[in-house]
Amino acid sequence: MKWDRTSVRYGTLLLTASGLVNQLLGFVYRILLSRLVGAEVMGLYQLVMPVFSVLLSVTAVGLTAAVANLTAQYRALGRETAAEQVLGRCLGLLLCLLVLPALAIFVLSDPISVHILGDARTRLGLLLLPPCVLLTGVENLHKHAFYGAGLVRPPAFSEVLEQVVRTCAVLGLLLLFLPQNPERTVGLIVAGMVICEVCSACTLTLLWRRRRGAGGTPEPGKVLDRCIAQVALPVACTALLGNLMGSACAVLIPQKLVEGGMEVSQAVSSFGVMFGMTLPMLSLPTAFVSAMGLVLMPRLSRAAALGRWEEVRRRVSAAMLAASVLMLPAMALLSVLGPDLAVRLFREPEAGACLPPLAVMVALSCWRSVLSCALNGVDRQAAAARNALLAGAAELLLTALTVGIPGVGLQGYVAAALASELLGLGLNLVSLCRAAGLRPAWFRWLVAPGLSALLMGLDVNLLFRVLRDRGLSGAVSGGICLLFGAVVYLAALSAQGISFRGLLGLEKKRVCRRGGTW
Repeated sequence: MKWDRTSVRYGTLLLTASGLVNQLLGFVYRILLSRLVGAEVMGLYQLVMPVFSVLLSVTAVGLTAAVANLTAQYRALGRETAAEQVLGRCLGLLLCLLVLPALAIFVLSDPISVHILGDARTRLGLLLLPPCVLLTGVENLHKHAFYGAGLVRPPAFSEVLEQVVRTCAVLGLLLLFLPQNPERTVGLIVAGMVICEVCSACTLTLLWRRRRGAGGTPEPGKVLDRCIAQVALPVACTALLGNLMGSACAVLIPQKLVEGGMEVSQAVSSFGVMFGMTLPMLSLPTAFVSAMGLVLMPRLSRAAALGRWEEVRRRVSAAMLAASVLMLPAMALLSVLGPDLAVRLFREPEAGACLPPLAVMVALSCWRSVLSCALNGVDRQAAAARNALLAGAAELLLTALTVGIPGVGLQGYVAAALASELLGLGLNLVSLCRAAGLRPAWFRWLVAPGLSALLMGLDVNLLFRVLRDRGLSGAVSGGICLLFGAVVYLAALSAQGISFRGLLGLEKKRVCRRGGTW
C-alpha cells in the first residue's frame, strides 16, 4: 500500500510525527530550562509570554488564517498567481501592523512591566519581544501558505529544526551567562527565541521560493484586500480579545494567590509550576490535534467553496473520532502516571497536582479546537469568534471570583478552565450543526472511546499500585503499564466496533470477483 500524499490522513500523520518529535524536544527543553532557572524565573517567563501572544494576535494570527484559506481556494480554482499574491500582501500587512505595537512596547515597557504584568523584572523580556514577533509572523505566514497548498513536509521539517535551534540557543545562552538576576535571565530566554525564529523564518522563506508557481489570472488589489479582510479580521479580533482575556487571567492568577494569603515569590513559583511544567506535560499528546487542524481547515475550505457539504460533514466526523480515540487514552494514562512522572522530571512536588481535572480540561479543549477549526474552514469565522470570546470571558470571570479565596487557590483556576472549555465546546457544536448540517455521532465520538479509556485508566491505576508495592521502580512500572494499557484500550475499542487500523487507513479493502468488497 502507498499513502496518498495529498490526503488529510497523510498530512495529519506526517505533521503528528513531526509534532510529537517537536513536543518531546520541547518537553525536554522545558525540563532542562526549569532545572537551570527555577520555578520563580519560569513564572516570570510565563508572565511575559501572554504579551507575546497578544502581539501575535494583533499582527499575524488573522493573516495566517487568510493565507491558508485563500491559498486553498485559489489553488482549487487553478489560480496560482492569485495564491502567490496572498502571501506577498499578507507579509506587507504584517510589517505595517507591527509598527505601532513595537513602538508602544519600547516607550511604555516600564509601566507595562510594573502596572500591568505586576513585576518589574519582566521589562527586558518585553523589550526583546517585537523582533521575535516579526520573525514568528514571517515563519507562520509561510507555514500556512504551505498548508493551503497541501504541502506539509516543509513545515514539518521546519518545526523540528526550530525546536532544536531553540533548545540549543536558549540553553547555550543560559549556560554561558548564568548566574544572572531574574530579569536578565528572562531576557536571555527571549534572546534565544529570537535566534531560533531567525533560523525558521529564513528556512521557510527559501523553501517557499523554490516551489513558487504561476498560472491563472491575478486578483485585483482591492478585491484581494477585501478577501483577506473577510477572513483575517474575525480571526484576528477573536484571537486578540481571547489573548487579552487569557493574558488578564494569567496576570491575575499570581495577584489573586497573594490575596489568598501566599507570599509573592511563592505565588509566582506556583504559577510557574502550573503553566510552565504541569500544563506543558499534559499538552504533549495534543500534537496530533494541532496537526490535524492545520491540514483539515484548507480541505474544508476547498470543499465548502465547491459546495461539497457531505464531504465537509464526513471530514469533521472523522476528525472528531480521531481526536477522541487518540486523546482520551493519553489523558487517562497521564492522570494515573503523571503525578509520579512530573515530580521525577521537574523535581517539583507540586508539578503533579490537579492532573485528573486538568486532563479532562485538555480533552475538552481538543474537541473544541477541532470544531473551531471546522467553523473557520466553512467560512463561519464570526461564529467561532463569538464562541471563543464567550468561553474566554467565562474563564476570566470564574478565575477572578475563585482563585483569591483562601484555601482554594489554583483549584479555582482548574474549575474555571473546565467550565469555559465545556461552554466553548457546546457553542461550537451547535454552530457547526447549523452551518453544515452536522449530526453528532455521540457513540463513536464520545461513548466508545470514553468507556475504553476509562477501563484502561482503572486497570492501569490498579496495576501501577501493585507493581510499585512489589518494589519495581517508577520507570519500569510505568513502561509495563503503558504496554498493558494500550492492549486493554485497543481491545475495548475493537469490542465496540471501532477499528484503530481503519482509523489510520491501514486496512486494505479487497475486491471480490462479483464486484463487492471484503
